[in-house]
Amino acid sequence: MSRLRLIAALYTVALLFAATLNYIPGLTDAEARAFGIFALDIYDDSLHLASAAWAGIAAFLSARASRNFLFYFGLLYFSDGLLGLITGSGYLDLGIVNYGIQDLPFTFKILANLPHLFLGGVGIASSYIFRREAP
Repeated sequence: MSRLRLIAALYTVALLFAATLNYIPGLTDAEARAFGIFALDIYDDSLHLASAAWAGIAAFLSARASRNFLFYFGLLYFSDGLLGLITGSGYLDLGIVNYGIQDLPFTFKILANLPHLFLGGVGIASSYIFRREAP
């Protein structure tokens, strides 16, 4: 298995975990925020499930499909994280539409958007670093 396919498979697992955060006892606080930070809703769960399916299909198909997934997923998630840093709301979960610009502490914005920035950045970097595996 190529490294690109392995990374896409790991993204499948990570995204499935993200989709289940609200349903694992002890991970949410009294305000239904995972780890006291993320207020996940049905839009977030749907986004994570669809992304996990995309990652899993790409990993199953080929290194090239995995590279395409990592690059485009990375662009989408990284830019969502940047928008979240600026406005307090992302676009992938329709947060910018549903909640608009939010006046939140910058530290909170960093913590809330770090997963998308990290996953997006690693996806883009992986698609570039291992590009020779996918002709």
